Amino acid sequence: MNLSLGPLLYYWSRDDMLTFYAEAANWPVARVYLGETVCSRRHLLRLSDWLALAEQLAAAGKEVVLCSQTLIESESDLKTLRRIVGDGRFQVEANEWGAVRLLSEAGVPFVAGHTLNVYNPDTLDVLAGLGAQRWLPPVEMSRDTLASLLERLPAGMETEFFAYGRLPLAYSARCFTARHYNLPKDDCQFRCLDHPDGLLLSTREGAPFLTLNGIQTQSAGVYNLIGELNALRELDIASLRLSPQSRHMGRVVDAFQAALAGEPEAVSALARVMPGPAVDGYWHGRAGLENSMEQYA
Repeated sequence: MNLSLGPLLYYWSRDDMLTFYAEAANWPVARVYLGETVCSRRHLLRLSDWLALAEQLAAAGKEVVLCSQTLIESESDLKTLRRIVGDGRFQVEANEWGAVRLLSEAGVPFVAGHTLNVYNPDTLDVLAGLGAQRWLPPVEMSRDTLASLLERLPAGMETEFFAYGRLPLAYSARCFTARHYNLPKDDCQFRCLDHPDGLLLSTREGAPFLTLNGIQTQSAGVYNLIGELNALRELDIASLRLSPQSRHMGRVVDAFQAALAGEPEAVSALARVMPGPAVDGYWHGRAGLENSMEQYA
């Protein structure tokens, strides 16, 4: 089992993004996913910049995967997708079914992202026939459901599982961050830059509820499966996806690497650098905001 660094879901300054990936080149992750998956208005890094980063990370020994956008809303978005598919140097993660079609037609092997919402083995068979070599289950899938599905996993297909980060739960054509500031989506003033780990949404009683990230809705809690590594190994999960956060991401990676090596202090080391409370309810087939991590403290 190895570690993957998922795509950056937030909008950071250009310097912060370049610094982040320069540091990631030295982290113990086997694979790095690159590209804008949330909002096409986030263009402080253009596709040419992402490709340059891909070359640098590949030179550092990382497997690089380019990510498609989750919602294609314009001809410009489609043009970018076609350029990603046509680049040919790197594997691609398909995050919507239009990308699957273009990748299949081009004969390009791909990763089936979690937003394809695969819940049954028949869909996995279809994806394997179209060229998928790795897939990610939906983030709300439980251990038991996953185990049942994996009994019919197509030969040669790897499974990667979202193991750390605020859960990307839903996407909308509406920008919730812009709405929060009473701004139209097309004149959002790029307010996502003010929230490097998303904008926390609380209930009227003040309890953390969700996190707003542009058109994406995330969990308020941080999904954390560092205490479930044995169960993940038993399911033959090939890779754990760690979703970037704005601070201490290198320490997050180190904690997971230490946990994979059997070091018991890794759990508490991770708890010290998390940007929110841990949750793992979905994994156990319960409400997503529940947390069973206390038993590992």
